Amino acid sequence: MGVEIIGFLIFAAAMVGTPGPANMVLLSAGARFGLRRALPFVAGVVLGKQLIIWPIGFGLMELADRVPMAFIVLKWASVAYILWLAWRIAGSRISNIGQAKVPGFFAGLIAHPLNPKAWAMVTVGFTSFVAEGAPTFTATLAIALSLMSVQLVLHPLWTLGGQAIAARMAGQKSERYLMWVLAGLTVASVLLVLMKG
Repeated sequence: MGVEIIGFLIFAAAMVGTPGPANMVLLSAGARFGLRRALPFVAGVVLGKQLIIWPIGFGLMELADRVPMAFIVLKWASVAYILWLAWRIAGSRISNIGQAKVPGFFAGLIAHPLNPKAWAMVTVGFTSFVAEGAPTFTATLAIALSLMSVQLVLHPLWTLGGQAIAARMAGQKSERYLMWVLAGLTVASVLLVLMKG
């Protein structure tokens, strides 16, 4: 197949599970409206990542064949961004969320295409977990299905856990430790990528 599925699933779980724009809104929606009412938004977020995966998959795989050095530059630029993001995660707080109404399906659909974390994560996925010469369609399908499976588990959990997390941890000392643990998972996922490369 040409894709390291297990390694990518670990990377994807660390990335999808850490706070970012989409997860903060999922958390907020869950805290205010509950999972059932937020399901259209959750579905939009899950499907919205596909709007990034397929164009990147076909574009990056073609680019890798024509200009291998561009592939390497994209890899290191994405890794640098994710490390910077981990630093931002460590300093963020759950209590800094806000949504006035239940976000709908289309709001979820554009969450990832407007999210640089999502672009960087998908780029790292292709540049680090797809073997050189892997068939483009097969590699893109593997990345797409792997990410969707992780999202189908973790995005509802963010939403479902929103009320409990916000009620118990927002503004508490334990909130700081939670954010450091999530940031640490992000850094660990990047170290996994670097050890492979």
